[in-house]
Amino acid sequence: MIRYSLRCDKGHDFDGWFRSSDAFEGLRKAGQVACAQCGSTEVQKSLMSPSVPAKSAAKDAPLSQPQNPMEAALDKLRKHVEANSDYVGLKFADEARAMHEGRSPNRAIHGEARPEEARKLIEDGVPVAPLPFAPRQKAN
Repeated sequence: MIRYSLRCDKGHDFDGWFRSSDAFEGLRKAGQVACAQCGSTEVQKSLMSPSVPAKSAAKDAPLSQPQNPMEAALDKLRKHVEANSDYVGLKFADEARAMHEGRSPNRAIHGEARPEEARKLIEDGVPVAPLPFAPRQKAN
């Protein structure tokens, strides 16, 4: 996973996590990366330095605890999504399309899709949106 510092055309700064640089570019070009404050999809990477914690800070800070209000909000969102939807892993695109076409019952799902799969779903009118965090489950 890659964390980017992002800035919208209105000057709002926010962070985003992506599977790769190509994944970021694909989602950005598809209009799926939006400002957390104003919703603008005119988003660019901004300059950032690597975040390397000091040894003592890395030992003392538990990885699972949010370190700031933004991380706390993302943790709350993750818990809500995990509690209220089914994880379908790498079958996300197929399952979303099946629900959209009426071949599968509608329900809340989350999972993983390649950028080209996500782009095709959007082009076909299937309502999907990227989540601002990586899934906890490991897909095979």
